[in-house]
Amino acid sequence: MFEGLSDKLERSFKILRGQGHISEINVAETLKEVRKALLDADVSYKIAKDFTTRVKDQALGQKILTSVSPGQLMVKIMHDELTALMGGEATDINLKGNPTVILIAGLQGSGKTTFSAKLANYLKRKKGRQPLLVACDVYRPAAINQLKVLGEQVEVDVYSDESQKDPVTIARNAIQFAKEKAKNVVIIDTAGRLAIDEQMMAEIANIKKTVQPQEVLFVVDSMTGQDAVNTAKAFNDRLDYDGVVLTKLDGDTRGGAALTIKSVVDKPIKFVGIGEKMDALDVFYPKRMADRILGMGDIVSLVEKAQEQYDEEEAKLLKRKLAKNEFNFNDFLKQIQQIKKMGNIKDLAGMIPGMGKALKDTEIEEDAFKSIEAIIYSMTPAERENPKLLNGSRRKRIADGSGNSIVEVNRLIKQFDETAKMMKMMTSGGSRKMMQMMQQLRQQR
Repeated sequence: MFEGLSDKLERSFKILRGQGHISEINVAETLKEVRKALLDADVSYKIAKDFTTRVKDQALGQKILTSVSPGQLMVKIMHDELTALMGGEATDINLKGNPTVILIAGLQGSGKTTFSAKLANYLKRKKGRQPLLVACDVYRPAAINQLKVLGEQVEVDVYSDESQKDPVTIARNAIQFAKEKAKNVVIIDTAGRLAIDEQMMAEIANIKKTVQPQEVLFVVDSMTGQDAVNTAKAFNDRLDYDGVVLTKLDGDTRGGAALTIKSVVDKPIKFVGIGEKMDALDVFYPKRMADRILGMGDIVSLVEKAQEQYDEEEAKLLKRKLAKNEFNFNDFLKQIQQIKKMGNIKDLAGMIPGMGKALKDTEIEEDAFKSIEAIIYSMTPAERENPKLLNGSRRKRIADGSGNSIVEVNRLIKQFDETAKMMKMMTSGGSRKMMQMMQQLRQQR
């Protein structure tokens, strides 16, 4: 995400490289390029101009420390201003009320139904809630079935009433149903509507008035750019919602909606959708997003994703096996599966400072581990348990069985040996330091 904007901002900072001080001339040249980059990212002219004016006011007259270059200072100012532009701090979802009622609104095709299921999954897995999904889209063919399918995927009950055509009645009955079934969160998925469709806008306003939700979230497709911002304003004028959800952010290299929606509607971005999977939903942290836009990575989010997959008992068992040189391909496979659960590999790599730029033109497939898993699954149980058995003839059989070449099998075995050595080194004291660093990073959020 934001690749185009990141590249252009980096080029604009080159103007200040080698400069001994900040002057009106070199600042003006830099900010001219910054403004162009923002406009290309689909930021409105007014917001881009106001933003660069604030950066200029801060930059001029700043004293440059001997250890800080003008370019570094400009990056720092830009970082602070980008963070402020996107809202400053992360804003939690309001979970008061029993049950908490969350109303989902947005345009047709913005991803409301998918987001509703992702939110249910997030609240269940990370907040310990018992959510109920409610199908209030009575207009779109197969909308109810779609929500039911997604509900099954995340193991969350779905309330629907296909005999009832009034969304207000369905929503009201669903809340009563939730109370009877001890569900403490009700997520109401509504039909997509256009801001100019008075009848549909009146309908969702009526749903809000009837169910009195603790939280109204407006879902918008970030790939629609400035149109998304304009639509967000039109909906907010009518609904006065509590927060914004940006979907398909992983497919948008521009980022104009993420950068400007807060300043236009004065409502926080609460969540961002970053993929198709049901766990591909992140809380929106303005500071971390500014880090990524400026090529600084997002190591805190990476650490958090790793900690979500961290199993203390598994870690202790693995440590004992490494100490006895008993690490095998079953353990290796478990490590791969844990990494896969963390999300898209390229997106994860982009969270490491400098890696996003290094991998910019590299294609990393979603199924990047597919051939590795095929090789391991082609081994016998005894071979997985004892890698020393893998002689030449066994390797040939595994290559044929997995549809890979003998070279690829040998490469994997070499990677396995190197991974085992590295992990053993970490368990001899490095892991404690790493966990301490992870804790410190979390505290600095």
